[in-house]
Amino acid sequence: MIQAFLAVADSGSLSAAARELGRSQPTLGRQIQLLEEDLGTRLFDRHARGLRLSDAGAELMPMARQMRDAMNALTLSAAGHAERLEGTVRITASVYASHFVLPSIIADLRRREPSVDIVLIPSDRAENLLFREADIAVRMYRPTQLDIITRHVADLELGAFAAKDYIARHGRPEKASDLFDFDVIGYESTDLILRTMRDMGYAVTRESFAVRCDDQAACWQLMRGGCGIGFGQAKAGRDDPLLEELQLGIEIPPLEVWLAAHEAMRQTPRIRRVWDILAQGLQSVSS
Repeated sequence: MIQAFLAVADSGSLSAAARELGRSQPTLGRQIQLLEEDLGTRLFDRHARGLRLSDAGAELMPMARQMRDAMNALTLSAAGHAERLEGTVRITASVYASHFVLPSIIADLRRREPSVDIVLIPSDRAENLLFREADIAVRMYRPTQLDIITRHVADLELGAFAAKDYIARHGRPEKASDLFDFDVIGYESTDLILRTMRDMGYAVTRESFAVRCDDQAACWQLMRGGCGIGFGQAKAGRDDPLLEELQLGIEIPPLEVWLAAHEAMRQTPRIRRVWDILAQGLQSVSS
């Protein structure tokens, strides 16, 4: 019930908190009602846009957060003492990596360790390893949270690609300065490609990209579908029969790949084993 209280307080509504926790709205409402009855006080005031903490609820927030943190620490400590090489390991990674990098690695992992179940969480937001939203994170940057162990395991080579039928229709750019004579696929909100190209000396704006989408997996499918020239992991592009790599005479900085796990969980046998197999697999796809 403490988790429900904090989720509603942070989100301001039962519906948003229910989505966050993966529970039904009626269940969450009953938990809040039971907590209010147990404490003998009203925790939230209702208003047109949702729920607002009452004075009593606001006063209890710091203690509720301490209780949640203590329970998470207890859970992590207990889980860290599990000795069996079996059970479930939750892995979170970007949507792109979940689609195009991890499937073959997870298949190999399951062949080697059939007693370990895998839950893959494709997400471009940073799951909080401290709260067991995931056991291991595959990140394209170095995580900096306290109590998190990290390891740089690979550098993914990136390249420029276009669908073969797009090249047949529009021709092929021969050098980087030709690039924006063609349709280029980029991001709408994220400025990663913009910053990279500006660092290379090219004056580009968001409008320089004819097709924009913030979902990396969708960008890849847009490229495969012939929407324009895009950028992505070189090995995945070279292995795709629909795509052709473009030699533009530019060096695209590689994408760093890091593994991260909570230090209390890192030495749990199943997590240590999955960590090692992930590291091996990510190194192999980057070579």
